Amino acid sequence: MSSRNPLHWFALWADWFERRGVYVPGEESRAVDPVRDFGWLMAAWVAGVAIFILLFALAV
Repeated sequence: MSSRNPLHWFALWADWFERRGVYVPGEESRAVDPVRDFGWLMAAWVAGVAIFILLFALAV
């Protein structure tokens, strides 16, 4: 049933980013890892750009 949810693939992709590592509050001494710290933001940005492109593709 969850495969019928249109956000299912987005959630799986965002979870892939999280499996690579999760930000731990208070761990300030390490270098910033963009995939670990901003995975959800990256997934949301790519999904937003894809929707934006699809809207213009469908409008033509």
